[in-house]
Amino acid sequence: MKIKLHHINLCSTDVPGLDAFYRDVMGLAVEPGLSANRKTDEGYAGNVAFVTDGTTQMHLAEKDLGIGFRTGQVVNPLEKGHIAFRTDDIAAFKAHLKAKGVAFSDYGAWAMSGWEQIFFYDPDGNVVEVHQVTGPIG
Repeated sequence: MKIKLHHINLCSTDVPGLDAFYRDVMGLAVEPGLSANRKTDEGYAGNVAFVTDGTTQMHLAEKDLGIGFRTGQVVNPLEKGHIAFRTDDIAAFKAHLKAKGVAFSDYGAWAMSGWEQIFFYDPDGNVVEVHQVTGPIG
């Protein structure tokens, strides 16, 4: 089971302004293709912009305090944002978390087509995502 930093998610009430800042001031490029792979009918239809430095992505998402209520999950990844890692074996990573006594919310293939996602808290309450690409993503 390997993990690699994949993206940082920042939440905002002004996604277009945040997007403009990261593209115009920081020089990041639009991450192509991700918008078409969003699953907006399963709990999150908020505005999202995807940018990248060519290696790591940033997902700039509209803040949504109701995600946990609509999905029945404890961890809300769209309240304050999160850091995300990609794994090659989500089942092994879930077993690893259970063995370490770390509780997680299993969102499954919820926000992005072909991504199985789990979310949990680090010791300081920061939200961490680990996901695996399990199917076609467009």
